[in-house]
Amino acid sequence: MKKILLPTDFSANSWNAIKYALQLFKDEACKFYLLNAYTPIIYHVEYVLGSPAQFGMADAIRNNALKGLKDIEDRINNEFSNSNHNFKCIAAFNTLIPEIKEIVEDKNIDFVVMGTKGATGAKEILIGSNTVQVIKNVKCPILAIPDNFDFETPQEVLFPSDYEVDFQNDQIQPILDIASSHHSRVNVLNVSYGRDLSEQQEQNRQKLESYFAKVAHIFHSVEDQNVSVAITNFQLKLFINLLVMINNKHSFFENLFFKPLINQIGFHLNVPFLVIPSKR
Repeated sequence: MKKILLPTDFSANSWNAIKYALQLFKDEACKFYLLNAYTPIIYHVEYVLGSPAQFGMADAIRNNALKGLKDIEDRINNEFSNSNHNFKCIAAFNTLIPEIKEIVEDKNIDFVVMGTKGATGAKEILIGSNTVQVIKNVKCPILAIPDNFDFETPQEVLFPSDYEVDFQNDQIQPILDIASSHHSRVNVLNVSYGRDLSEQQEQNRQKLESYFAKVAHIFHSVEDQNVSVAITNFQLKLFINLLVMINNKHSFFENLFFKPLINQIGFHLNVPFLVIPSKR
């Protein structure tokens, strides 16, 4: 049974991510954890020391969080009733990132699925700060769903790689799970700059090919392009439904994802991002 964590701030964007997860995993047995992390607006020394009034305020906030989660669960059961799926609601007095990390470790979560923006996300921001911090700090595959993205079966998956990663099973398995379930084709995209692959890169490429032996896949190579431009150009040629990257500090991922170039990718390739940590 897959274990999927669904953080929500009760925004339309987080509901959209929940809908995506329910449809992506509709044919699989899953336990979904609906999470709302909250902290009282007034949180200072008197609260820590046990002010009764503020404890009462915290109880009210917790009750509101639990009610919001129950409303979401009811809505799911009304709109996406599925005997394969069951749910647990978690209202946590904590900040979001530590709470997600704790649940991922405690429950052995397979995927975290969340929106790219929160309730107050400005339209010009493609990936909100919470999502970026989760990607940076949580050692679990993170699936980030763009604002207003309607579910599409991930028939074409784009997986850019510089072959600098010594691929391991726990990095590739999330891709295989999705590809196998949806009969997807994995498009591995490499950008070269006039140099042959090193011996290590070629070994990593062959290892990757062996992992994808049982799913449809094709390797692509383009020359002398910025990686973000190559991804955008590829998306224009082929209708991509899912972008996958491995977050490896020694590859191009960090420069690509956490610097302004990501704005270019997000603008031209407005599809879900699956970000896989280099190590669990």
